[in-house]
Amino acid sequence: MARVKSGVTTRQRKKKTFRFAKGSYFSKRSRWRQVVQQVERSMRFSYVGRKDRKGDFRSLWIQRINAAARINNLSYSQFIYGLKKAGIGLDRKMLAELAVVDPKTFQQLAETAKTSVAA
Repeated sequence: MARVKSGVTTRQRKKKTFRFAKGSYFSKRSRWRQVVQQVERSMRFSYVGRKDRKGDFRSLWIQRINAAARINNLSYSQFIYGLKKAGIGLDRKMLAELAVVDPKTFQQLAETAKTSVAA
């Protein structure tokens, strides 16, 4: 019975890893041991980066909402508190979109938040 050789499979696996390492400097893209280390490191950072991006977008939305709220003489915290008290359940992504695209609607929301805080 003939033995099974794995040269093709190994080469395909290594080619895939080398493709991931494309763009790295010096031996980090051409030597197998350094390529494996670099690809593992890159994958770790890309995983963490995907998690960080969510927080980055949230902080961007909060900055946009805060800027628009201050135009309407409210602080960010007063605005969010007023919306919660009024029972308006828009998330920060939608509020930021309204602040940028449709300022009139945002102004109406700010007025609603003001009246609910005052009451």
